[in-house]
Amino acid sequence: MPVSESTSSSRPRVGGAAVRKAKLQDAVNIFELVNSLSGDGTLLRRNYAEICENVRDFAVAESEGGVFLGCGALHLYGPHLAEVRSIVVKPEAKGQGAGGKLLRALLEEGEEQGVASVCLFTRIPDFFFHFGFRVVDRTVLPDKIYKDCQNCPRLYACDEVAMVRGPLPRIAVLGPSKIPQPELVKLQTGTIPPPK
Repeated sequence: MPVSESTSSSRPRVGGAAVRKAKLQDAVNIFELVNSLSGDGTLLRRNYAEICENVRDFAVAESEGGVFLGCGALHLYGPHLAEVRSIVVKPEAKGQGAGGKLLRALLEEGEEQGVASVCLFTRIPDFFFHFGFRVVDRTVLPDKIYKDCQNCPRLYACDEVAMVRGPLPRIAVLGPSKIPQPELVKLQTGTIPPPK
């Protein structure tokens, strides 16, 4: 029986959505979606060049008809840690499973890379609990803090929850392993001695 126009929905159905690695041609859609949520601080603003440079970190979800529904990225710090970043779906696709499919694909990629822990910062921790993440103190993630937090407009008024899946990282490659309080992101300064 055909569906009448009055009962059909204009929302793209996600049941058959596919998640795939992003291609350079997806950069415009990723850029527009990520930055549509940067004005209120939900996501950090990303410039188009940064999206293009890092497009290989992204996965995209699309409908059976090839309509772009959302994206997410897995940023690798090293074998000790990766971060789920910029995970978002279009408002019309929310609640249909695209976010979960994206997150599963990113976690599988982390496993394929042999990453011990995956972290993220979020305002919706309940969603991530279902995928094995737990809340942690942000100071146990100095790599994340040194990578992004220094450029965030909410640096000293952060309302995001730090979460980790897997063991806590025991090393840091971007900053000190212990971060003094209350100054979370003190820059390391000094001089490099001249060669002998």
